[in-house]
Amino acid sequence: MTSSIVFDHLSFSYQNTTAPALQDISGEMTRGSFTMVMGHSGAGKSTLCCAINGLVPRFLRGDYAGRVMVEGMEAAKNSVPDMARVVGIVLQDFEAQLFSTNVELEMAFGLENQCLPRTDMEERINIYSQMVGLKELLRRDTATLSGGQKQRLAIGSVLAMETPVLVMDEPTTDIDPEGRRHILSLIRRLRTRERTLVVTDLDAEAAVQADQIWLLKDGQLLAKGPPVEILTDSSLIESCGIRPLATVALFQAMNWPGQPLTVEAAAAEIENRRLLCPRRPECRTISVLAPGKVILETRNLSYRYPAGAINALNEIDLTIHEGDFVAMLGQNGSGKTTLAKHFNGLLKPTAGNMLVRGRPVNNYRRHELAREVGYIFQNPDHQIFAPTVREEVAFGPRILGMDRKALERNIAEALDATGLSGFEDKNPFLLNRGERQRVAVASILAVKPAVIILDEPTTGLDYVHQRDTMEMLKRLNQLGHTIIVITHAMWIAEAYAKRSILMKEGRILLDGPTSMVFSDEAMLAAASLAPSDLIRLRNRLGLAAMTLTDMVKELKSEAVPPGSF
Repeated sequence: MTSSIVFDHLSFSYQNTTAPALQDISGEMTRGSFTMVMGHSGAGKSTLCCAINGLVPRFLRGDYAGRVMVEGMEAAKNSVPDMARVVGIVLQDFEAQLFSTNVELEMAFGLENQCLPRTDMEERINIYSQMVGLKELLRRDTATLSGGQKQRLAIGSVLAMETPVLVMDEPTTDIDPEGRRHILSLIRRLRTRERTLVVTDLDAEAAVQADQIWLLKDGQLLAKGPPVEILTDSSLIESCGIRPLATVALFQAMNWPGQPLTVEAAAAEIENRRLLCPRRPECRTISVLAPGKVILETRNLSYRYPAGAINALNEIDLTIHEGDFVAMLGQNGSGKTTLAKHFNGLLKPTAGNMLVRGRPVNNYRRHELAREVGYIFQNPDHQIFAPTVREEVAFGPRILGMDRKALERNIAEALDATGLSGFEDKNPFLLNRGERQRVAVASILAVKPAVIILDEPTTGLDYVHQRDTMEMLKRLNQLGHTIIVITHAMWIAEAYAKRSILMKEGRILLDGPTSMVFSDEAMLAAASLAPSDLIRLRNRLGLAAMTLTDMVKELKSEAVPPGSF
């Protein structure tokens, strides 16, 4: 088969750095193939993507060696505009490539630079805006779009250019699970149109349908091969910051034959080999914890944005209790963030009431409310501004008038709780995404609020950093903090939340113990969500466990003795 992209001993180090971003990368991607590039944060995935279209080394300067050939063109020796006619790229920081005043103009920009006739431009805009779910938003100001909608726009704008090579750097980080499945399905369909696809992702489930996987670690190409070869080596991919496939990890932990990559294949193996005794789903037990005192309460709460035609929230009645660990779930635009911003007064109800410890939020002074409810934004850079970590963490306690002794104690405790002791003098903007997320948490934690709200705290983090972040929140919950997490990562909710709230179109569809919520796949589907593969398999087997470790314990009590199959 004809090679579309060839890496020939590519190495690259950014200016003013000591460690190379890429080291001696060699390999080929055939025309019309789908390659998934995976690896931990900082492994070199984004640098590899930018080397394909010449941003490295043309715009992103550094020491460059070797070469990258793309459709017969040497990327480093051609201008970025010339490479843009061959390579379309969706950046990890997708907002950085959006600048037009509405959706239609953004999608038209690349086509105008291709000098496409107006009728052809209109046709492509119609086709690709429909593909990415933005057909009804062509006149919308890009600044008013949600994060997920902006990411769809970046994808649609690049797709419309119909370049022979398409590179997407983590293209679904801000998109809800249903939208993620749609985009990944779209990517797979594009492969049949003879486009060469290069996609980076941190989710092993997304890589199952790829033709090949390239696994990066510390700038080196550690392994490459078909999914069945790479994804069945759980220890290998976990060492690269990737969460192993649940089905493979389960079969390996149980010493069962086979290494199924999907839930359907796993269920078939279990049934065919009679690895388990049949069990009815209704046998599953669901534990319900006794709630603490009510700390947050909404009564008939509705909210409409100033320019909105319909309510973003509709008559919400909800109570959050002391000691809760809550996951708020739903697709983009379901109202999760809008509701959470009422909890600390960032938004005021259009109708109804928001109460904190029984008092209307309007009756609190700002500093009083800050001691009750802390809010960490989805993008930590939206709330970080100080030149050092210590100054950032000290800001909240200082403006609240905390005395010096208490301030120093709270700073030390917040840094210790978030694993940032020793980072005091570092510039937060030079830290990686996971570390900046922890700085944002520490800055809120130093005030010691009773409730900590986090909007998508694991977005863009590899598995190791996701797990570290959630374990930190678990410890804070055990120390008495009420934790509320808005997330699109189903496994995060499944493994850590005691309670899950399912939202759609500004209403609460389901609210209860996480085990119960994730047992109701029909209700999840109504909200355009689905459980992780592990929980889908758990539901099919009628089990109670919500984590791999607990599932193994439960299964070992029911497994058929060796030699019975």
